[in-house]
Order: sequence, then C-alpha cells, then structure tokens
Amino acid sequence: MKSLRISKTTVDMHLLAQYVELCKPKVVLLLLLTAVVGMHLASPRLVDPLIFITATVGIGLAACSAAIVNHVVDQNIDVLMRRTQRRPIPSGAINSFQALLFSLVLAVMAMAILWYWVNSLTALLTLAGLIGYALVYTLYLKHATPQNIVIGGLSGALPPLLGWTSVTNSIDREAVLLVIIIFVWTPAHFWALAIDRVEDYKRANIPMLPVTHGIEFTKWNVLFYTLALYLVSLIPYVIGMSGLLYLLAAIGLGAWFLYYAVELKFFTKPGSALKTFYVSIAYLFYLFIALLVDHYLPLQWQW
Repeated sequence: MKSLRISKTTVDMHLLAQYVELCKPKVVLLLLLTAVVGMHLASPRLVDPLIFITATVGIGLAACSAAIVNHVVDQNIDVLMRRTQRRPIPSGAINSFQALLFSLVLAVMAMAILWYWVNSLTALLTLAGLIGYALVYTLYLKHATPQNIVIGGLSGALPPLLGWTSVTNSIDREAVLLVIIIFVWTPAHFWALAIDRVEDYKRANIPMLPVTHGIEFTKWNVLFYTLALYLVSLIPYVIGMSGLLYLLAAIGLGAWFLYYAVELKFFTKPGSALKTFYVSIAYLFYLFIALLVDHYLPLQWQW
C-alpha cells in the first residue's frame, strides 16, 4: 500500500510538472518582471500591496493562459522540432481538451482578478494581449509572414504597460516607452534563436526570417535591431524618466548585447546564435532591474 501511495504521488507530481510546463514559466517570469517594474515606475513610493499582488497574479495567469493556447495550436509543429518534441501535448502527457480547459480557467480567473481588484483598463489591455498572442500571432501571423515576430511582438511587449496601468489607470508616455523597448528587443532576441533552430523551422514549414531570407540576412536584422535597441534604451534618461544609474547600466548592457550581435554577424563561432539569444534574455532582465533600482535610489544626477 505504501509503495502504491508513493507511486501515485510520483505520478501526480509528474502531471503537475507537465501543467506547469504548459505555462512556459521561464517566459512568464520574465514578462512578470517587466510588469512589476512598470508598477513601481508608475508610483513615486512603494506600490500598494493589494494592487501589487492582484495585478501580478492576474497578469501572470493571463500570460500562462496564452502560453497554453500556443502549446495547443502548435502541437503538430512541436512534434517536428527537436526542442519541442517533449512538450506535454506532443509527448501525450496532456491532451488538447485538458490544456484548453486549463487555459480557459486561468483566463477567466485572470480577468476576474484584474477587473474586480485592479481596474477595467488593465483587464481589457491584458485580454487584448492574450488574444493577440494566443490567436493573432499563434494562429495566423506565425504562418503568414517572416515578419511574424515583429508584428506579433507587440503582445509580448505589453506587460510593463499593464503594470503601469494597474497603478495609474492611465496610459502614459513612460509606459509606452517601456513597451517600445521590449518591442524593439524582441526581433533581435527571437531571430538569434531562429538562426540556431533554422532546420527545425524548415521541417515545420514555418516562414521564420532565416528560412525565407537566409541566415546572413537574418544576422543583419539582428544587428540592426540591437543597434536600434541601444538607442531606444537611452531615451528614459533623455526624457528624465530615469537617472544616471540607469544611463550607465543601459550603456554597459547595450554594449554587451551589441558585442554578441556583431560577433554573430561578422565573427561567427559555433553556438554564436544561441549565445546571443541567452545574452538577450539577460540583457532585458538586467535593464529592467536597473530601471527599478534607479527609481528608488537617490542617485539622480543629471549631466
């Protein structure tokens, strides 16, 4: 009996882990970081604990819901790609109906929490982001154009705006700037991975840029967007949104990311594309941490 209980517990924990994987937790955590920073930048003092908790939970649940729909829609593609073959649905651990039901429950919970405890603007913007990623990008854009990640990237860039509106109940230029930073970051980030996984995308017949226009053209685009991101990342200091601490961080982090984008284009080594992809993730994480630290430290000197 004891061994049967242990076996059942093991199975339950494995199934739970599969449901967690459906939510793409690493991606969601990065999105939530940008949302949390948006909340704090919108407030001159610490964010109200109730708003902080409910907005974070609501935005997080919505992001999980969108990720699950992505799993369901892409299951036939995932079977063909090395990095996705073991996902919960292609592996048979969870079926489509179970996944969609889970997604629906999370979406309803997210909307209820945001509408009741935060505000209607944040709830509606979150719903728009969920629909944009789960349906517009996943169902249509991903298969329709090599610019899919550029156009569809807007949905993934919304979290700092959602964090901002959860505190202010308004759309302000500072929040839009945070969206623009992530929007410009997304192509360089994703196309670096697409270069590394180009054969997978060819097998799955997905028109990612390195498939349709070639790897060298994609490298030029990664470099272009990284340069554009470098410039855009300096704007918070230029408009007085952030201070010297952030400026120094943006200059250093931008140079770091740019170094790998240049290496990818002109001095490619084995694994350069994947390295650039991972650097891009760290870049965004540290950049938003710098925004947050700068906001609360008195180091606000101006040149």
